[in-house]
Amino acid sequence: MARRRRTVAIAVIVTILLGSAYVIGDAHDVLPGPLSVHTSQGPTFPAAVAVRQAKTVTGDSDTGPQIDAAKVKSLVDAFAKSEGVGNDFSVVIADGNGDPIVQRAETTPREPASTMKTMTAYAASTTLDMSSTLDTEVYLDESGEGVRLVLKGNGDMLLGEGASDPDHINGRAGLATLVDRTIAALNKHDVNAVTVAYDDSLFGSKRFPDTIGANNPNLIYAAPMASMAIDEARNWTGVTKPKDPDVESSYPTRSSTPASDVAKKFAAQLKAKGIKVSGSVSEGTAPDGDAPIASVSSAHLSEIMGFMLKNSDNTEAELFGRLTALKTGKDNSPEGATAAVKAILAERGIDLTGVNVADCSGLSQGSKLTVRALAQVQAKYVESDAEAAPAAEGLAISGLSGTALHRTISSSADGLVRLKTGSLDQVTSMTGNVSRAKGGTLIFSIIVNKPGNMWSASRAVDKLVSELPEV
Repeated sequence: MARRRRTVAIAVIVTILLGSAYVIGDAHDVLPGPLSVHTSQGPTFPAAVAVRQAKTVTGDSDTGPQIDAAKVKSLVDAFAKSEGVGNDFSVVIADGNGDPIVQRAETTPREPASTMKTMTAYAASTTLDMSSTLDTEVYLDESGEGVRLVLKGNGDMLLGEGASDPDHINGRAGLATLVDRTIAALNKHDVNAVTVAYDDSLFGSKRFPDTIGANNPNLIYAAPMASMAIDEARNWTGVTKPKDPDVESSYPTRSSTPASDVAKKFAAQLKAKGIKVSGSVSEGTAPDGDAPIASVSSAHLSEIMGFMLKNSDNTEAELFGRLTALKTGKDNSPEGATAAVKAILAERGIDLTGVNVADCSGLSQGSKLTVRALAQVQAKYVESDAEAAPAAEGLAISGLSGTALHRTISSSADGLVRLKTGSLDQVTSMTGNVSRAKGGTLIFSIIVNKPGNMWSASRAVDKLVSELPEV
């Protein structure tokens, strides 16, 4: 019982101070830390910004004390009558086990916008090795005249142009570091003159879903799939670049040739450091069976997933879909990615009746989801032994991180809601899970299509979610 008698105050402190995978292991005494009931040597953290006073939590960790179903119904009824919402909406509010408390049009397929990313995240998290990295490699090819360097990407579209940055996800692997390591290897081979090529064959010939262009003018919201890219191929010329590379707050145009751009900058940096680079950069193939002479590693896939979910990053969502397709033997194409995601969801028991997956990010036209399917994925997220831990821990947190900071969720719910937002011209949506003030968990999924007023409808979604911790 001692482990169950935690207060919501502790839950809020944990979220504010840690906000990461460490919380779950710490709070359940799996890992040492400030929340463990056993004496251990753990990291120290600054004092909490605020502490929420609440009754002692004594209920089951999933459902907690009895949920006030009448209050939940009242909240949903009020949401349905809210200005701007209209009639084209679906809602599910469920307990921590995924059993619905209140639902409206739960099986009606609707355009989901970026809540689609939770489906992709779940499929990828349960399929890929989330502790692995995406390495960008340099190969030495001496099969022809002279020495050729072949730069090969393995999917890192968050390369940095400078030195590798251990403190950020975007830029964890740096091109300047790769250049330095390459030069060190060339010195060992007594080589100071090369040509440069790049191998961008990882994702085949089709790099974009068919209908993504309508919502992606000038590539501002997504880059074409590439084996490598610097900062997702963003062009910051004339645009103020955010100070924190892990926070996406503006949307410049992007290059349509990410891998070629990386190779050209790689060659330019080699030249600047005294290596003679002859000719122009060309596309080529890395030597089969050879080991790279130099490489740099991305952040772990689990970290990149958190980056994707918190920023609602379309490029990384499509990347996870493509990696999942390659892992499961599906076609190396956008269609293969969506087929892989759907197959894994079906295998894991998600009801896909009426579901159509046009892409892995929700940016393309033609996707349809039900709030039932979204809620079922959230139920997987909150399972104590869920394989989807990287996806669950990557969600934005109300009042604290990611896209949640751009919503009007009440400060009383700060730290208590983990969520994924969705927004398109005719869509506002949200799905996630809630830590109840009385203890236990709620799950919610909301989709509004063709609202009478987008701003009012989004505010209504935020208001409903803000009230859920109290039921």
